[in-house]
Amino acid sequence: MVTAARPLPRATAHPPRALAVRHLGPNWYACVMGTAIVATAGAGLPFQVPGLRTVCTAVWALSLTLLLALLGARALHWRHHRDQARAHLLDPATAPFYGCLAMALLAVGGGTLTLGRDWIGTEAAVAVDAVLFTAGTVVGLAAAVAVPYLLAVRHRVEPGQATPVWLLPVVAPMVSAALGPLLVPHLPPGQPRETLLFACCAMFVLSLLATLAVLPMVFARLIAGAPLPLVLTPTLFLVLGPLGQSTTAAGHFADVAPGVVPAPYGAGFGVFAVLYGVPVLGFALLWCALAAVHVLRARRQGMGFAMTWWAFTFPVGTCVTGAETLARHTGLLAYDWLAVVLYGVLVAAWAIAAVHTARGLLSGSLLAAPRPAPAAPRPATARTTSGAVR
Repeated sequence: MVTAARPLPRATAHPPRALAVRHLGPNWYACVMGTAIVATAGAGLPFQVPGLRTVCTAVWALSLTLLLALLGARALHWRHHRDQARAHLLDPATAPFYGCLAMALLAVGGGTLTLGRDWIGTEAAVAVDAVLFTAGTVVGLAAAVAVPYLLAVRHRVEPGQATPVWLLPVVAPMVSAALGPLLVPHLPPGQPRETLLFACCAMFVLSLLATLAVLPMVFARLIAGAPLPLVLTPTLFLVLGPLGQSTTAAGHFADVAPGVVPAPYGAGFGVFAVLYGVPVLGFALLWCALAAVHVLRARRQGMGFAMTWWAFTFPVGTCVTGAETLARHTGLLAYDWLAVVLYGVLVAAWAIAAVHTARGLLSGSLLAAPRPAPAAPRPATARTTSGAVR
């Protein structure tokens, strides 16, 4: 008798490389963001060390390589595991990380124009940055609308569940606002330059207002609710992102505004960069201390490595670039030294996160399926009790 062969499970029909990326979420783009900011922040330090720019350019090349690898891996993920991809999108804990895709594109694009031009030339660097900036801005604006919509309509989350992760999609337009001015000098004079500059200003305000709507809920949970779960405690550093990035954006506006907008407004951007950046960066330092205390507490309670540790990198890097812009516009040595100290913290955090990530990739633990929650014990019944007696 001939019997039909049983169909193989759906997962085994995929090639091995596709199986490896089944649980690869959008949060992995944080590796690209953290690596790219190490390069660009190092290039803007006030005290240049011989060979530092070459090292930073090599780090930028690494971030570009990581971006290309992740884009390919995520393409495999969407092609072979659309069920998992949709689950990520409909998961209130994972969906906000789609903002990381936009910020990864923008961060690598900005690094291309800042550092990559040393290796590939200015013309090619402008072209690459224009493509990545456009793609990152479109994805960032889409995420800034779609993710809050899903949180409100599909996810049904409560205010007491607010975490700093909610900031990720609304911060992406601020990254566009900070890096868009780098392209302004490469556009034709007149309307094109002015349009891009004011578009960046609009995204600055858009992201700032959205941040001001989310941040009070996060702070209220810390004060009135329970502390964040141990694995999410490093995400407290994500609050530094909009603070440092907005300070950086204001400084970049002031760098390019003269000659692009009429004289009174050009000078006004310089005044705004200082009057806005000084208090905001001060609050960022206060929050940095608060977040560090929470992380030390979580570490004492047994917090282990997770991909959330990459929150120690990009947000801190934005504070480095913010301090660098304030140093240029105020002339204060205090901001020069602040940038250097924060950059040392950034490099140390990046090295720790990178080593643990590489170790987790080699062992396979970071790409393994999440462990199911332990089953609740079955209540005792007369039948099970009598069976035990027998």
